[in-house]
Amino acid sequence: MKLVDLLINKKIKVTEIPKWGIYLRNQWENHFANDLSEDVKSAINITDNYGYLWHLFSFEKKECLVEEHAEEAFNKEPKSTCFVFYQHSNYALILDDSSSITAADLQNEQDIYIVDKDFNWTYVKTHETGCFGPYFSRK
Repeated sequence: MKLVDLLINKKIKVTEIPKWGIYLRNQWENHFANDLSEDVKSAINITDNYGYLWHLFSFEKKECLVEEHAEEAFNKEPKSTCFVFYQHSNYALILDDSSSITAADLQNEQDIYIVDKDFNWTYVKTHETGCFGPYFSRK
């Protein structure tokens, strides 16, 4: 089942925003990696087209919860309005009334980022889950 259909079945209001990926990735970087120099960002490969923002966590440049601890934190986090976006796509979603979304809903997703509307927390499921991630962190 596609993620959008799954979320709608859970009574989450979904708005597709197909061109917001670049904006949301930039905002994520500004909120979660703002204390890193450009040299460090380049060294951990989060700034180029083939890098991953989640390297911030895998290179231990920001504190985070990992694996089942990340999933538990995400599941327990109060959620209202969230953004969902991907590393290598401009497709994104706005979720309203998203309290019922869980880590299990994202089991078929890769390199997906979820943040609250104010970018206070983030949950990331990587394409290397099991080796790297998932991750949960606060600003």
